[in-house]
Amino acid sequence: MRKFNNLTFIDLFAGIGGFRKALEHYGAKCVFSSEIDENSCRTYKANYGETPFGDITKISNEQIPSHDILCAGFPCQAFSISGKQLGFEDTRGTLLFEIARIVDHHKPKILFLENVKNLVRHNNNITFNHMHNILASLGYTIFYKILNAGDFGVPQNRERVYIVCFRNDLAINSFQFPEPVNKHIYLIDILLPDNETNQYVIERNDIVIWDKVITECQPKPIRVGTINKGGQGERIYSPYGHAITLSAHGGGAGAKTGAYLINGRVRKLAPRECCLVQGFPNDFKIPVSDSQAYKQFGNSVAIPVLRAILDSIVNLNEMRMYTISTKDKGFNENANNDREPPKHVEMLKWKNNTSGQISIFDKLSL
Repeated sequence: MRKFNNLTFIDLFAGIGGFRKALEHYGAKCVFSSEIDENSCRTYKANYGETPFGDITKISNEQIPSHDILCAGFPCQAFSISGKQLGFEDTRGTLLFEIARIVDHHKPKILFLENVKNLVRHNNNITFNHMHNILASLGYTIFYKILNAGDFGVPQNRERVYIVCFRNDLAINSFQFPEPVNKHIYLIDILLPDNETNQYVIERNDIVIWDKVITECQPKPIRVGTINKGGQGERIYSPYGHAITLSAHGGGAGAKTGAYLINGRVRKLAPRECCLVQGFPNDFKIPVSDSQAYKQFGNSVAIPVLRAILDSIVNLNEMRMYTISTKDKGFNENANNDREPPKHVEMLKWKNNTSGQISIFDKLSL
């Protein structure tokens, strides 16, 4: 599939390149990437042949090439339920302003962002509304929706908020996020053979398996037992359901992946299984230690969800419903910047009044 052949993108807070993997599937070209973590950069280079630039706060606007799409799974710890939820008081939270700085300078056509779902309700919605106001003031029409990766063909319960923003002169006043696909994949479908996972077996004398173990496949995590007191990281799940949300942090015997009863053994997932649970291909290279791999896949994005959203963008273009003017390809920085702050709803759309006749995928003068 090659729908974005004439489009370029930048990959900010790139991690191990989940956004890049999704966009390159459609033929888009990456012209810049940035990632501060050295181990993630190793994995990125092993798979894409280049090392991302480092700390984005030390990279000037002029060092970043012009681009059509800005992608960013910006750091989520500042908003995560598992963290302290400091939001913009956290240095990691202020990295959103680095995105705004780059957007203000380059004015890409599309912004494609991902974060933890708690971003939407953090600080009584004030954080999210503030973010919307920033992006709207830069001249973008904003849509968002919370989607679960488990609804898009991966065996993982992973809810994230996905944000798609179109530059106002593209005149996109309606955008439909993808609906769940009728494709159920369960953890049992992607597991490695037992002889390749011996090192991940959990051997303890405080493991309790409940009497009734469910073997019927269900598209959700199915709890079947506990370790110790059954706290976070001490819950045992069935492989006939979905994995719990992979995490870059956390403790307990099943830390970061969860613990699963697989062929009579309780174990964590192997890094390769985490790779598949996030929708990366089986040949994706993992050149780092297990501990680093767990962190990297826990921080990554679920690729099938990104592809489903990109399909929606492609469909939007092919329907030819929303176009831009042939007379004025310039960007109106003052357009629609006086709108009221958004309310907390599942999907938000900012309306604008621009109209015209050019595909949103045609090359523009930026």
